[in-house]
Amino acid sequence: MTVSEKRLRQAIDTLKESGVRITPQRHAVLEYLLTSMVHPTADEIYKALESKFPNMSVATVYNNLRVLREVGLVRELTYGDASSRFDCNTTEHYHIICNECGKIVDFQYPSLHEVESLAEQVTGFNVSHHRLEIYGTCDDCKHVATAKH
Repeated sequence: MTVSEKRLRQAIDTLKESGVRITPQRHAVLEYLLTSMVHPTADEIYKALESKFPNMSVATVYNNLRVLREVGLVRELTYGDASSRFDCNTTEHYHIICNECGKIVDFQYPSLHEVESLAEQVTGFNVSHHRLEIYGTCDDCKHVATAKH
């Protein structure tokens, strides 16, 4: 059993334990997220699955993503643009985002719990969470820019 097959099996078990029905569309959305390792929008997921499920609507994709988010299998990422992106890696990690094409890549860095503690001490806030985003230009876009010159 491959790593993505194992992750899919664990995710399906989580859905069953939560009392969530495993519809073919829900299974396909989950499998797409787990195997693609990108941070797609709902529209991108819909387009990727459209040929397999011609009667599925974008609303169905959104509803499935909502359910997956509610049971903790997916994170919704909002970065100020109109479309949310979805990440099936729910472990603590950070993202680097391309300014040109919007590509999002995961990277690991030690958690910033000390920064959260300091923020609480300095401000008196009760910190619930934080988000670290790094922006730059990905290799593909750098090569395109270099080729234009």
